[in-house]
Amino acid sequence: MERKAWHQQNEKELAASLGTDLKAGLAADAAAARLGEVGPNELTERRSESPLKLFLNQFKDFMVLVLAGATVISGLLGEMLDALTIIAIIVINGVLGFFQEYRAEKSLKALKELSAPLAKVVRGGTMDTIPAKQLVPGDLVLLESGDRVPADLRLIESNQCTIEEAALTGESMPVAKTADVLNDEDLPLGDRKNCGYLGTMVTRGTAKGVVVQTGMRTEMGKIADLIQQTDESETPLQRRLEQLGKILIVLALALTVVVVLAGVLHGQPMYGMFLAGVSLAVAAIPEGLPAIVTIALALGVQRMIRRRAIVRKLPSVETLGCASVICSDKTGTLTQNKMTVTRLWLGGRKIDVSGEGYEPTGQFTEHGRQVEIKGDAALRRLTQIAALCNNSELTSEERAEEPKKKKSGKDAEAAAPAWTVRGDPTEGALLVLAGKSGVTRSSLESLYPRTKEFPFDSNRKRMSVVVTHQGGRLVCAKGAPDLLIERCAYILWEGNVVPFTGTLKQKVLQANEEMAGDALRVLGLAYRDMRSHDSCESEDEVETGLIFVGLTGMIDPPRREVAEAVVKCRQAGIRTVMITGDHRTTAEAIAREIGILPRDGKVLSGSDLSAMTDEQLDRVADDVYVYARVSPEHKLRIVQALQRRGHVVAMTGDGVNDAPAVKAADIGISMGITGTDVTKEASALVLADDNFASIVAAVEEGRGIYENIRKFIRYLLASNVGEILTMFIAMMLALPLPLIPIQILWVNLVTDGLPAMALGVDQSESDLMRQRPRSAKENIFARRLGWKIISRGILIGVCTLAAFVLTLGGFKGEGATLVHAQTVAFATLVLAQLIHVFDCRSSRSIFHRRFFENKFLVLAVLSSLLLLLAVIYVEPLQPVFKTVPLHARDWALIFVAAGIPTFVMGIGSVWGSSRRRRKTARISYSAGGARIVR
Repeated sequence: MERKAWHQQNEKELAASLGTDLKAGLAADAAAARLGEVGPNELTERRSESPLKLFLNQFKDFMVLVLAGATVISGLLGEMLDALTIIAIIVINGVLGFFQEYRAEKSLKALKELSAPLAKVVRGGTMDTIPAKQLVPGDLVLLESGDRVPADLRLIESNQCTIEEAALTGESMPVAKTADVLNDEDLPLGDRKNCGYLGTMVTRGTAKGVVVQTGMRTEMGKIADLIQQTDESETPLQRRLEQLGKILIVLALALTVVVVLAGVLHGQPMYGMFLAGVSLAVAAIPEGLPAIVTIALALGVQRMIRRRAIVRKLPSVETLGCASVICSDKTGTLTQNKMTVTRLWLGGRKIDVSGEGYEPTGQFTEHGRQVEIKGDAALRRLTQIAALCNNSELTSEERAEEPKKKKSGKDAEAAAPAWTVRGDPTEGALLVLAGKSGVTRSSLESLYPRTKEFPFDSNRKRMSVVVTHQGGRLVCAKGAPDLLIERCAYILWEGNVVPFTGTLKQKVLQANEEMAGDALRVLGLAYRDMRSHDSCESEDEVETGLIFVGLTGMIDPPRREVAEAVVKCRQAGIRTVMITGDHRTTAEAIAREIGILPRDGKVLSGSDLSAMTDEQLDRVADDVYVYARVSPEHKLRIVQALQRRGHVVAMTGDGVNDAPAVKAADIGISMGITGTDVTKEASALVLADDNFASIVAAVEEGRGIYENIRKFIRYLLASNVGEILTMFIAMMLALPLPLIPIQILWVNLVTDGLPAMALGVDQSESDLMRQRPRSAKENIFARRLGWKIISRGILIGVCTLAAFVLTLGGFKGEGATLVHAQTVAFATLVLAQLIHVFDCRSSRSIFHRRFFENKFLVLAVLSSLLLLLAVIYVEPLQPVFKTVPLHARDWALIFVAAGIPTFVMGIGSVWGSSRRRRKTARISYSAGGARIVR
């Protein structure tokens, strides 16, 4: 006989199917045995590669294979120093690549461990708290408000339990749960009200359930498995660098062959020219490029982690710099995800409430003047009701800090207690309100013990409790104002209890509409005194003849840093789009407050989207800044519409249903705190703090990393062009070799090493986030980079050769020895490259950036200079590198020749920029009085 679905089984059938006791739970030894059979209760990732395989993968690159061939040739020619140098470069590159990929995976796993839940379970009749990954089918789990459901459960008890299942079903409202058997076999997930699912959140009440599925067999696990089957493609950066490497290798080898043949034809010895050719090939091929790209990505990713953004896929950093639209959730990303009471209405009085988040500190002000709580009976009564008619808890935890160390500013703020709400966020906001008046729920409940509760539900839209006090009883109620006032016969008006007339009711409703129009969520609060012998068995007996006290208006306020981040996005040419399940009025108010929604910006609701075809959505997509009351499936349509409009889209998400949109986006961003593991797996970026400002910081870092990659590509290739042209022109002119093989290798190792790495950590230019996003199709040599590489390379090569020829021919016809001239050429080439590295820091000129801003670069250049002086002046090194000591006259020539490429081109860039600005100013003036921006 086929087994019934879990939601169809009664308790007896459940116990038989799962081999468990629904009162005492599994025995500890039985649970341990099952854990060995079914495995841990966790979402498993695709099997990761072993560290050894990860390391070996670093050596599959085509450039690395060519270098390995050069190593073999050098070894066969007896040049073991050359061979060892190349091997060292290959191994260092492999270690760096392995280390960063390994670290990136570890970062994500550490984040997952931080968010790993605990579960309250009954085993052998005893309640215990264990890591959720130890749960097995048949375990008896206890749930209460604030808990995350730790596995798929069939509920066997439910006490006013509601579970928020948006992460799985997309349903924004919590679902009221039951323990009753449901007979319909084909119920969709959202209608299986006697089941709880892994990753969903209990928002109210308590429940008991038996585990029916764990790990990848849960509903979330099934979706995670589908997402993991999708292969990832290479990013544009990966493809371009691979293509660039192959082109450079072919060009370098071709030029090397030409140089060798030219040298042999002009009488140079075959062996010497072949060795020089191999050395030149090694110098010309930028084998440091993969290593430095990895270093730049690694260091950039570490900076991102410090700014609360964890990159799951390293090369995706490049795409961040292309982002033209950021689609962001509202709750928790743009806002604090902490409902806060900001306004009160008490008998015609409007009172503002200050303070942020869940910290119970703030002031009550009326017309700008602080309200004295002790002398305000209506305010005291309202805050007492807010605390008593409440099932949430407000707790604080001291943040860890160094002892005996005085904190100030941001440090002091970080060291302050962390206040959290356990339970419904709306009730939490009321607890915080009470705390600001000096009232706590625990202190009140000791004076007013609760005897009866009539909980909130979606039909009644109100809640009431009965408490005892001084021999009598007190009813405290809260709920939707329009429904609550129907239960009220009186109102607290100007300190007196007066009949609740139609006129006064109209004033309450008008105040309610005004607060709702300001995107506030409004609750009414009321009370009445009961005699000790009055019946309170039914809600109708209790919730009648109430005295209306006032209204509370609350909102999830924007994060303080978001408005500035939105401005930064606008300056960077990035449009911010808010996507939320909230009501249109609330979404529009928040969007205007933080600067997302301009005057002419459009707002669409989910119903508007459903009524539109894809073609209609495409036509308006560029004008819509807020999508309100949308379901998760709408997100995918929004992403695709923006992509069809040519945008590079970043999309945030946290629920399982967000995963398709997150994966379809050019940059998928998941929430580190509230996000599900499935969404994190689908994303390229994880926000450790769920904060929109962290997205903007990641975009800024992404742009900076890409620009740094361009900087050292510019530096490496211009230097390599200079080295090749020095040899090439010399061979074409039948001159002696200006550089010997060991010198070429030394230049390659020293100047292409530390200085190039230091460019990888260079600070971004000040106007980086005031530039338009670059096109995703942009060539790596775009924006005149190719011209800069060729022009600087030619000048470096010509100036190096000129210094060699002048020294060899002599200033007055008294030529120096070949070794002397080669030493001058060697020093000129090194110094020209070390000066050029500072020019590469700016897209304009060497004069545009502060010289000592990048301390690592200054130290790297000084280190290279010291090494240059060592091989010239340290006697044991002179025979190895074939150098001789140089005189003051030599150094004067070297400095002039080395400085010409950078300073001449720098002056030309400054003059050209000035000319372009003057031309732009003339055009603006002639266009009809437009303001000239200087």
